Amino acid sequence: MTTRLFTSTALLVCALTAHYSATAQQVKEPTDTPPEWSKPYQPFQIVGNLYYVGTFDLASYLITTSKGNIIINTGLASSAEVITSNIKQLGFRPEDTKVLLTTQAHYDHMGAMAVLQKQTGARVMIDEKDVPVATDGGNSDYALGGNGSTYQPVKVNRTLHNNDTIQLDNMVLTLLHHPGHTKGSCSYIFTVTDSSRSYKVLIANMPTIVTEKKFSEVTSYPDIAKDYAYTLDAMKKLRFDIWLSSHASQFNLHKKRKQGQGYHPDVFMEKADYYKTLNDLQTQYNKKIAG
Repeated sequence: MTTRLFTSTALLVCALTAHYSATAQQVKEPTDTPPEWSKPYQPFQIVGNLYYVGTFDLASYLITTSKGNIIINTGLASSAEVITSNIKQLGFRPEDTKVLLTTQAHYDHMGAMAVLQKQTGARVMIDEKDVPVATDGGNSDYALGGNGSTYQPVKVNRTLHNNDTIQLDNMVLTLLHHPGHTKGSCSYIFTVTDSSRSYKVLIANMPTIVTEKKFSEVTSYPDIAKDYAYTLDAMKKLRFDIWLSSHASQFNLHKKRKQGQGYHPDVFMEKADYYKTLNDLQTQYNKKIAG
C-alpha cells in the first residue's frame, strides 16, 4: 500500500510538473517588439505622490500612500526587474505594492503582472471585459491572440466596471471604461496634491486601432465599431489638469522632459496634443468605417 501510494504521488508530481512546464513553454512574447519597449529609463516624480517607473516607452506608474502603493501597467515580462529597481531607486519598497492595475490586457502592459503579483501579494484588478484575456495570458484577445499566451496568466482578485473606484488610504482612482483597443481597455482619473495645489490626473488609454481587418470581419468582437465610437466621444469630453498614457511616446514624454530634469509637473499640463491625438484617431476610425 505504501509503495503504491508513493508511486501514485510521484506520478502526480510528474504530471503537474509536466503541466506547468508545458504552460510555461506556451507563454511567448512576440519577437518583433520595438527595442525602446525594454530600454531602461530613469524613474522620476511626475506630480505629488505619482511617479514614472516604466521603461523608455512602456509607461508604468507608481502611486504611493501611507498604507501601501499602487502600480498601473507592468510592461513586458522583462520589465519586472526594471520596475522594482526603479521603485527602489525612488526610495520606496516594491513589497509595499497593494494593488496592480492595467490600462489594457496586452502583453506590453501585462507582461510582468503575474510575477509582481507573486512577489508582492498585491491584488490584481482588471476591467470586466479584459478578465478573460488576462486569465489566459492574452490568448483570447481578438487581435493579438490565437497562438497561445503572450504573457503569464494572472489571477484576478477584483473585477472592475465603468466608474468603479479603487481606494487605498486617501487615494481614490476612478476607472473609465474605454473599449476598442481591447474589449476592456480603460483609463484612470484621480486627484493628487503637492505643496502648491491639487491636480486632476488622467492616465489615458488612447484608442488606437490594432486590427487590420474590417470591423465587420472581427466576428469575435461584434461591438468593436460601436465601442471605438463610444470611447472617442467619451475621451473628448474629459476634463483634467495633467494627462499621461500607456506609452511614453503617446504623451510625448521625451520631448516634454529630459532625463535628470527636476520636478516640473507643468510640462504634463499641455492638452493640445491630447486632443490632436484623439482627432487623428477619429480620422483613422472614420476611414476604417468608410472602407
